[in-house]
Amino acid sequence: MSNQSSRRDFLKTSAAVGLAVTATAKSYAAILGANDRVNFAIVGLNGRGGAHLSAIVANKDSANLTHICDVESTILDKFAAKCQKLGYSPTLDKDFRKMLEAKDIDAITIATPDHLHTTIAIAGLKAGKNVYVEKPPSYDPHEGELLVAAANKYSNLKVQVGSQQRSSPHSIEIIGKIHAGLIGRPYWAQAWYVNNRKPIGHGKPAPVPATLDWDLFQGPAPRREYTDNIQPYNWHWFRGLGTGEALNNGTHEVDVARWIMQVDFPHTVSATGGRYAYKDDWQFPDTMMTTYEYPDKLISWESRSCSGLKLYDRDRGVAVMGDNGSVILDRDGYEVYDAAGKKVNSFSTRATRTASSDTVGADSMTDAHFLNFINAIRKGEALRAPAETGRISVTLVQLSNIAYFTQRNLKLNATGHIINDPAALAMTHRTYAPGWEIKI
Repeated sequence: MSNQSSRRDFLKTSAAVGLAVTATAKSYAAILGANDRVNFAIVGLNGRGGAHLSAIVANKDSANLTHICDVESTILDKFAAKCQKLGYSPTLDKDFRKMLEAKDIDAITIATPDHLHTTIAIAGLKAGKNVYVEKPPSYDPHEGELLVAAANKYSNLKVQVGSQQRSSPHSIEIIGKIHAGLIGRPYWAQAWYVNNRKPIGHGKPAPVPATLDWDLFQGPAPRREYTDNIQPYNWHWFRGLGTGEALNNGTHEVDVARWIMQVDFPHTVSATGGRYAYKDDWQFPDTMMTTYEYPDKLISWESRSCSGLKLYDRDRGVAVMGDNGSVILDRDGYEVYDAAGKKVNSFSTRATRTASSDTVGADSMTDAHFLNFINAIRKGEALRAPAETGRISVTLVQLSNIAYFTQRNLKLNATGHIINDPAALAMTHRTYAPGWEIKI
């Protein structure tokens, strides 16, 4: 048995029964290394990948960085230089498939464009790696089911979805109080996201930069011509690559709303909106209103991608109304109101609220979410955002897009599948580029 296999076996055993009292200090060091750290590889380094690095540094007593991967060599080299300054010397790879062959990786983190998330996550599980995957963990509802199936098949490994507010101490505290009856029976959760995004113009066909592996960037997506307004961020607004604001940020707020309301799939999803602010290459709405109807509860999500006007003086958050009060909750704190609308309690982590334009989000919530993931691998701690939790929340917002593009109300069964609408149901399964079909 290799040292790496012995190390993984030890991690698995310690998660179930704890460190055997008979293990000597010498044998412990031989199996785990001096610091018992989980070896990480980061895939996708522009933007959110920086938060992953920050979280590894914050948890350096239990985490190490051994590999980094990106299809853009300039981004890869720049990130490597940053790692060097922090004391890491990771192996650099352009192709995640080659990286996954490495034996010294215990866990991968995925911060690539959305269309690659499930593909890389399942490949990671098949390669024996634990997986931390950013939202959305899937490109469409069917991929969400595939990811859950893979997580169940490789149940000795952990899959954490990057819904980091699930690890926010003040969110855990106030939601626990709501569940205990703080505002009576919650009946409406209003979620929103505000930003003042600028137009992306009309892209022109351009030569693929020599530093970019455009074929690998597209991965499972149907092939398209490279234009000069896609990289490094605007892929978010192109169908086939991105998923719009609904999955870019709505995923977070809808997840918190669902957590508060203690619900899974609604019976009806409706959405309306449009690309109103500018006329450019955006293929998703910049303004969107979505309603999720349950038998006795309601969740709504409002997207304002091109307006700086805040709601409740916040860029993003959730306001929950109960029959005996209300709570406004965001990443930086909460406010509690009685039934008459009088503020009776509040908490804030800082004076300046998180800006919605922050695309990296290196914060204490992410650090805590990584620690939960690490402790799940090392000690068997329960994950705060396992694959199934992430699947349900992200499916709701994927259905928002489907309702918007079909321009009709969607009826769902108890498992979240669209009923009596073949055209809408067809949109729950993407088309893969040849050779990129997902196999579990």
